[in-house]
Amino acid sequence: MVMIHEFTKSTFLPGKEVPIDKVFRLAIKHNCSDIHLQVGRPPIFRVRGSLSPLKMDPITEFQMVDLLFPMMDQRNLDIFHRDGGADFSKVVEMEGDPWRFRVNLMTQLGKVGMVARKIERFIPPFEKLYLPPIMEELCKYDQGMVLLAGVTGSGKSTTIASMLDWINRNMNKHILTIEDPIEFIYTPDQCLINQREIGQDVVDFPTSMKHAVREDPDIMLVGEMRDMETFETAIHAAETGHLVFGTIHASSAPGTITRILDLFPASMHRAVRASMSMNMRAIVGQKLLKTIVDDPGRVPIVEIMKFNPTVRKLVHEEQDEKLYSAIRIGKTEGMQVFNDSLFSFVDREYISREAAFEISPNVEELKMMIKGIDVKGPAIL
Repeated sequence: MVMIHEFTKSTFLPGKEVPIDKVFRLAIKHNCSDIHLQVGRPPIFRVRGSLSPLKMDPITEFQMVDLLFPMMDQRNLDIFHRDGGADFSKVVEMEGDPWRFRVNLMTQLGKVGMVARKIERFIPPFEKLYLPPIMEELCKYDQGMVLLAGVTGSGKSTTIASMLDWINRNMNKHILTIEDPIEFIYTPDQCLINQREIGQDVVDFPTSMKHAVREDPDIMLVGEMRDMETFETAIHAAETGHLVFGTIHASSAPGTITRILDLFPASMHRAVRASMSMNMRAIVGQKLLKTIVDDPGRVPIVEIMKFNPTVRKLVHEEQDEKLYSAIRIGKTEGMQVFNDSLFSFVDREYISREAAFEISPNVEELKMMIKGIDVKGPAIL
């Protein structure tokens, strides 16, 4: 764990009020991706994937409340006290420029804490994110659903932002985003763009979707698929002629099918599978991995499952165990498994073999690929 030595214990003095914006500005200055505040510890920044504590006194319980509660309006205060946590966005000015953060306030062991994610001010194109070229093709569907799957901090939001920005620069569409909270702010180019934040612009997600059908969108970003109602509403929008983007917490592209089904009672699984097989266009699984070079500091390890006729048939017929093989066979269509992505970055000497083996879902297969042995999945019967 690396200490950020620049800061002294005088940064916070007992009984001295220090604006939370100062912590956010320090994070911006040090190119921090995440801020962690926990009672009894100094602030901790995540820099290049590693946690780095500031060299200063721990924050007391009273200091933490004084720092964090002024960030919340009455709505978020009510949510915080009701649910034990609240999500919202925060804008911090630094040298005349606005920087956005996605903030989560929480309680743990009865004490208040915070985790904040810095949102990059500029939306990078696919090549700057080291994403595969097939991502451009996934932006060109007329309707259907495209999901980004991964754990928190895997770069899903940035990838979707890059996809919407490509559409904005290359197509004449109406993009409507419904987010909780809004992360990236898009500058209209070829597209008309409306962004709505839950709580600030509309009372809740169901209301926002009710409004959406009257707002003539071509493309919708509905944020995270957290529950049955969100997914049902989003897939219905895909059925009715919209291209819908969203994110979901899942470990892989094929595993996303099970994750979606888990949102629904078993009695609905057959109908959900039928709807997915008809309306899903692609699922992209993503992880972030530290590099062994200075730039970029991290790269996305990407798995891509397009819903071609084979994948649609397997999903509809409950043969999820064969999806991995279908991705392998679909390599000529731009599909790839995580090991394909890992091998590519190892081969280009962006990541170490040890780091690749650590997150590979099939280490022996990856070792064979590195040795030059052709890997093929089992035949799909």
